[in-house]
Amino acid sequence: QHQPPTLVVWGRHDPIFGPEGAVAFLRDLKHAELHLLDTGHFALEEEHALIGDLMLRFLDRHVAR
Repeated sequence: QHQPPTLVVWGRHDPIFGPEGAVAFLRDLKHAELHLLDTGHFALEEEHALIGDLMLRFLDRHVAR
């Protein structure tokens, strides 16, 4: 089965979806790239520049030009 490259960005201090939820992705998506950030539930609001950079680097590695 085909599994496209997957970027998982997760807040380490998320009170709703803890870090164990992020690790669960790796059981099913063996080649997923996981980044646990020092944020809460709203990681994108707290670390938008960092997440944007992670996304751009991920796309540079996985999207043909």
